[in-house]
Amino acid sequence: MSSSTSGKKLKKVVTFGEVLLRLSPPDNLRLSQADTFSAVYGGSELNVAISLANFGLPVDFVTRLPENKLAKSAVMEMHKYGVSSENIVYGGDRLGLYFIEVGAGLRGSSVVYDRQFSAMTTIEKGMINWEEVFADAQWFHWSGITAGISNSAAEVCSEAIEVAEKMGLTISTDFNYRANLWKYDKSPQEIMEPMIAKCDVVLAGEYACAQYFGIKPIHSHVHQSLAQQLESRFPKLKYVAITHREMISATHNKWSAVLYNKKEELLHSTVYDITDIVDRIGAGDSFMAGLIYGLIALDDDHKALDFAVAASALKHTIYGDANLASVEEVENLTSGDLGGLVKR
Repeated sequence: MSSSTSGKKLKKVVTFGEVLLRLSPPDNLRLSQADTFSAVYGGSELNVAISLANFGLPVDFVTRLPENKLAKSAVMEMHKYGVSSENIVYGGDRLGLYFIEVGAGLRGSSVVYDRQFSAMTTIEKGMINWEEVFADAQWFHWSGITAGISNSAAEVCSEAIEVAEKMGLTISTDFNYRANLWKYDKSPQEIMEPMIAKCDVVLAGEYACAQYFGIKPIHSHVHQSLAQQLESRFPKLKYVAITHREMISATHNKWSAVLYNKKEELLHSTVYDITDIVDRIGAGDSFMAGLIYGLIALDDDHKALDFAVAASALKHTIYGDANLASVEEVENLTSGDLGGLVKR
């Protein structure tokens, strides 16, 4: 934990979303070649929770799980990293799955979801006492994935946002538009507009802005244009973050971000040249966790942005959905330690 948070009694961060069991063939095999799979647990908001816990913040992850051994294993994984599960509710028939074929060189990665009728997709309003969940919390985080998986999940997420706003929590979201979700009878804009209107911090992107709201940037000033249009549409917003990935190959990317704040400053991060990528799944989640940590623990918006980008750059070197980098490792990277030397 950094010196800026050590010794302080910190209120918790709450995240809400679905746990998925991730299955992937070893050694960059294609799914058609696989006869064994590596198994890890993930999901956007769980990834954020694990990363924040690893940074030393108290974190409570809220979801709905079936009562079976897979769910128990997922909860054990949360506890391993210091994430509280005390407000998880149980019921439903199954845990959602996803399969990932990890790309290499010129071949990109691909994902197949198997999450229909999961326990989380059938969650209902009233199952979670949000006043109790938020009683000792300072921050609530959700994402567009949770809103997109089912109408009932979106309703519960909206319920949580309303209570969090009334109780004075900072509310953040990652737009996380997924084209293969949103299969129910309401449009993404109809669902997302009133929810984002209550948020303080968003992680956005050009594609997601177009899909949700028809917002298109001026291409000579893409990031500033997107941020200003979002701020104009959603006056409560204090921060708009936008990540930028330059794809050289599946295993070589350049990674950076910008942060637009209420002072109308467009802050630019360091650009990281990431070679030999181990796993880029969860990069956005690791950025979001880094930004939440930075805005809570650091005293400067630019420092918060740089911490977030460095944290997510390190995530590319870590297998699995969640970022397991420490505050010290992130701070070393922001200080220019790019050598990868053995620490003895």
